[in-house]
Amino acid sequence: MNKVSGFTLVRHGSKFDYPYLESLRSLLPIVDELVINVGIGEDETLERIKKFAADEGNGKVVLFESHWPLDDPEKRKGGQILSEQTNLALERCSGEWCVYLQADEVIHESDYPHIREAFQRFQGDNAVDGLLFDYIHFYGSFDVFRHSRSAYRREVRAIKRSSGARSIGDAQSFRLPSGEKPRVAHSGAKIYHYGWVRPPEVMKEKTFFMDSLYHGVAKSGAKEPATGDNYRYKKIWGLYPFRGSHPSVMLARIRTKAWSWNLAESRLEWEFSDAKKILLDTIERFSGKRFFEYRSYRRVR
Repeated sequence: MNKVSGFTLVRHGSKFDYPYLESLRSLLPIVDELVINVGIGEDETLERIKKFAADEGNGKVVLFESHWPLDDPEKRKGGQILSEQTNLALERCSGEWCVYLQADEVIHESDYPHIREAFQRFQGDNAVDGLLFDYIHFYGSFDVFRHSRSAYRREVRAIKRSSGARSIGDAQSFRLPSGEKPRVAHSGAKIYHYGWVRPPEVMKEKTFFMDSLYHGVAKSGAKEPATGDNYRYKKIWGLYPFRGSHPSVMLARIRTKAWSWNLAESRLEWEFSDAKKILLDTIERFSGKRFFEYRSYRRVR
């Protein structure tokens, strides 16, 4: 099988309580090299990753630091910095298959065989540029997940280096040199997304920072992020109890969870604008189809 590279980026992973080490541990077993772009910051993220590389990296880790141009107002719009930093890591990959995880995304060990099988099956198929993964989005607690039109169902998380695909926008997806969406086959695997599971006070601080990346510099002294109180965990449409198993690398973090939020005891909060989403979600539940879904890819298998 062709060489496999993993690549990722992280900045202030400890400060904002990202499960970045768990993410790295979940990716390491299925790659031959792991390229990590660590943004220069003020916390201990770099030191912790260096220790991970020395103690657990098995000689696979390619680590470098980068400066985030946070003083450039044009790049602090639409999350552009995130795709630029992602591409810095992608450019250092030497494998044909390049697997991308964000710092709050984790792969379950039960999916390793599916991913390896997909690598083998599609490595010589010139009609396939990458692989598609299903998503499980956790919210507020490790035993709650979100399934709704407000949460994307699938995304491209493995690409062929020979396709020339590059990260775009806020690093959510990829585009080919022609500007076209990549052609993808399904990997048969899932991504466990923990971006909305962290202490509420840390979630608020992280939201302030992310708002500044998407909307420019935040107002000095503001008490609430520009996007409102989204950091406050609340019972919104599309939340369900999670009955499955988490990736083994996450179990220690789950055991030490230090905040409490109970879905069953929370009051449903919704706005009139949610009505269309509720209708379409209900149609999807009965039909199995998500109509009018935006896709950042072209599915060919």
